[in-house]
Amino acid sequence: MKIKLYTIIIILFSFIILFAFKSKETNSYKSLYNQNIENFNLAQEKLLTEIKAGNLNDKKDIVKIRQALNEARTKMKFLDFWLRYLEPNTYKKINGPLPVEWETEVFEKYEKPYRRVGCGLTLAELYLEEDVIEKDTLIQFIANSINATKNYTNDTITKELYNYHHFYLCNRLFLLNLAAIYTTGFECPDTSKIIPELEAMMKSNKQIYFYFNQTFESQALPNSYISLYDSALAFVKSQSKNYSTFNHFTFIQQYINPLYAINRQLILKHHVISKNLIDYSLNKNAETIFDKTLYNGQNAKGLYIRVNDSVQLSEIVTLGKLLFYDPILSANNKRSCASCHFPSQYFTDTSNSTAFQFDNSNRLSRNTPSLINVQYNHLIMLDGEHISLQNQTHSVITNPIEMASNQEEVLKKVLDCKDYKVMLKKLLTFTPQESEITLTHITSAITLYYSKFSNYYSPFDQAINQKTVLSHDELKGFNLFMSKAQCATCHFVPHFNGVKPPYIGSEFEVLGTPKDKAYKNLSEDKGRYNINPAYETENAFRTGSLRNIAFTQPYMHNGVFSNLTEVLDFYNTGGGAGHGLNVPNQTLSSDSLGLKPIEIKQIIAFLNTLTEEIPFESAPKKLPINKNKQFNIRKVGGEY
Repeated sequence: MKIKLYTIIIILFSFIILFAFKSKETNSYKSLYNQNIENFNLAQEKLLTEIKAGNLNDKKDIVKIRQALNEARTKMKFLDFWLRYLEPNTYKKINGPLPVEWETEVFEKYEKPYRRVGCGLTLAELYLEEDVIEKDTLIQFIANSINATKNYTNDTITKELYNYHHFYLCNRLFLLNLAAIYTTGFECPDTSKIIPELEAMMKSNKQIYFYFNQTFESQALPNSYISLYDSALAFVKSQSKNYSTFNHFTFIQQYINPLYAINRQLILKHHVISKNLIDYSLNKNAETIFDKTLYNGQNAKGLYIRVNDSVQLSEIVTLGKLLFYDPILSANNKRSCASCHFPSQYFTDTSNSTAFQFDNSNRLSRNTPSLINVQYNHLIMLDGEHISLQNQTHSVITNPIEMASNQEEVLKKVLDCKDYKVMLKKLLTFTPQESEITLTHITSAITLYYSKFSNYYSPFDQAINQKTVLSHDELKGFNLFMSKAQCATCHFVPHFNGVKPPYIGSEFEVLGTPKDKAYKNLSEDKGRYNINPAYETENAFRTGSLRNIAFTQPYMHNGVFSNLTEVLDFYNTGGGAGHGLNVPNQTLSSDSLGLKPIEIKQIIAFLNTLTEEIPFESAPKKLPINKNKQFNIRKVGGEY
């Protein structure tokens, strides 16, 4: 009996110690979280009450609703640090930028796209601009947001507040969004509120930092971080409240990028562990936001993923280069990868709107995309048809209108070349998962070859990393890109493509691209709709990278525009809808951007700084000899 009583006392004492420890650890930090959740709930309930009681035809009532909406947005921004990271899909019901999203995240890309319905404050604010406003629809936006907010009080989420690990990962995402989203208006319809909301959010985050440091003293943010963050906040306060005159470049270069570097060091120092799929793509070893290794979009090595030895990788690249230029991969031995993707032209074709089909007579329907930096997308092709670079290469080789070959024929012809056979057999030892040579060995060598050209940097990268400087017009162009021109709401840093923080999905946009410059008809290409049929995906295309854009003309999916001035004029006048085309699901605003000719020139000046310093190579002097002499008359790079 005494033993049992003693045991019970020990257990109770342990629970008391544990409870006391948890109370000490989370009292300040977690209570701040709970208080901010409560304040946001109250603000949302007030907004809902105003909507229900208001007359949507009365301007005074609309003003009251807008005021309540602004209060709710401010309270939400006090929570943004946690909301986006802890439950990102739920966040879209609180502040979704689109009514419906079909973007496929990297860990879902083996499945069919999910239809995600957005709700919340941004959509409510946009809806208030409509000519006809249905009260029930407006109520539903906010009611769904209130219900979604309740999820953030569940134990599955709040338990993360008991340890420090989530904090540094939340902070990493917060900093990435400071660079890529928060200053651009991506989720803030009223551009006059972008900088005030930024300031309010950053000021609120100081509280989060303060209480975190009090609660987790051993893992506290150092003074160097806090001091730099204070300087960043002071910089924001000193800036104009007009986001078009806000110095986005200095904000990122002098403050956000260095803060990211410190946070990254702390992630390593404190051995931060992630349990969240949102961190799937991000690389904790990337030293800055503009490090090419910031996130992993594709496995360029393919089957050779286990190979890390530089000599062995060099052998694979050598093989890949030969295969890239070898028309033996095509059915008629006249067409190679280099037939459409000219390495000296940034792995695209600048001489034609679209390349020839296999018949050397008709044209393909789409412009040849550059292969440089394509690995920083989670879905490949402009319609997102492929989930890997190797699948895309396989598809081109076997497509009847491209290279028109097949797996059996390609393997036979390639292995009948002694040099290829020797190299592939040697490389087979690096792929224990495969017992014999396959077409994937060939496609993996090709993707590793061309992907090596994606590892280089541009003058802009050097400038943002404080290694060089940009001219006045280049800086002005970047700041316009991030604000008035609205480019950055689709082309996100650091790759200026459609992959935004936390870099786990590729976005698609409906621009209303015309069939020709006369704007009489919309392009007939349905884009993403061909892969995932839905109202929202019709005429939608994956947002490509703007890196090297000065040398990758012609532009758009069909090569309709021959220079960047034409492209910017297209955007400046509201895309296809702005030119009078019928594009009911256009995601690009149909309103004019109001860009002046000098501003368009400045944006182009900035875009020119994205040209990467790539050391291109000459083509192979000769190709491996085949047993069949008729194949040995094939030309390096193909004939057309």
